[in-house]
Amino acid sequence: MNASAVNQSDCPEVTVPIHLFFTIGVVSLAENLLVVVAVIWNRNLHSPMYCFICSLAAFNTIASITKTWENLMIVIADVGHLEKRGSSERNLDDVMDSLLCMSFVGSIFSFLAIAVDRYITIFHALRYHNIMTMRRTGAILGVIWTMCGVLAVVMVRFFDSHFIMTCFVVFFIVSLVVICLLYGYMFMLARIHARTIAALPGGSGRSGYQRWRGNSMRGALTLTILVGSFLVCWSPFFVHLIIIMVCPMNPYCECYRSLFQLHMVLLMSHALIDPAIYAFRIAELRQTFKKLMICSLWRQ
Repeated sequence: MNASAVNQSDCPEVTVPIHLFFTIGVVSLAENLLVVVAVIWNRNLHSPMYCFICSLAAFNTIASITKTWENLMIVIADVGHLEKRGSSERNLDDVMDSLLCMSFVGSIFSFLAIAVDRYITIFHALRYHNIMTMRRTGAILGVIWTMCGVLAVVMVRFFDSHFIMTCFVVFFIVSLVVICLLYGYMFMLARIHARTIAALPGGSGRSGYQRWRGNSMRGALTLTILVGSFLVCWSPFFVHLIIIMVCPMNPYCECYRSLFQLHMVLLMSHALIDPAIYAFRIAELRQTFKKLMICSLWRQ
């Protein structure tokens, strides 16, 4: 059976209302812009970790804008005001795909940077400000954004190649494994250190150290939740890519591919979920959000 026959008979393609895509895109855009503004506005948030979080929110903003604009183009094309297969439309589609790939790669690199920053914060506290200076943080962000732009263009330009598609999937898997190993190692060492400190004689220094370490571990837990949400939202899309390469004509694989629009909803939802996690888990950001809301209402 060919792909179209399977999709039409056994597994019809699941369609998602265009209004849902627009709603997710607009809400996630507003949320991530709020995170970016909060980090820029509050000088207490001008630290490496929040700079990396701001970068992550900026990549999510790009993803929200890209998918919202793409859905708008689909609506315009459906009513006959846009040629779907024109050269300019294809070029614009390539640009949007490049921005989406840039957002994905940027999210991965941002998570890696945040994980390394948390590791240094917890286990090299005395040297942290010498290791993670703001100048070094700016250089890291510059490298991340440059690499993401170049990789995104290469991925979209040569995406028809199975080699590039395979590299894309392998990059996703390897990055997640590295992040998970780093967090697992971080929590394991933190547990060992906590037990060692608990066995020492009591003292105010020890209690202050434990309090500081507890705050750092809560931050690491928040970032672990962020990585988990990223995995849940992006994994179905990469399974879709694997299926395209491995079994493009298999009926069962085609049934999974018929859920592509649902995968795209999950993908867009990632940009919606991250700011909600910030608001619930990070007190400093939550307080900044409240101050921004109060200031905006007072001006009105």
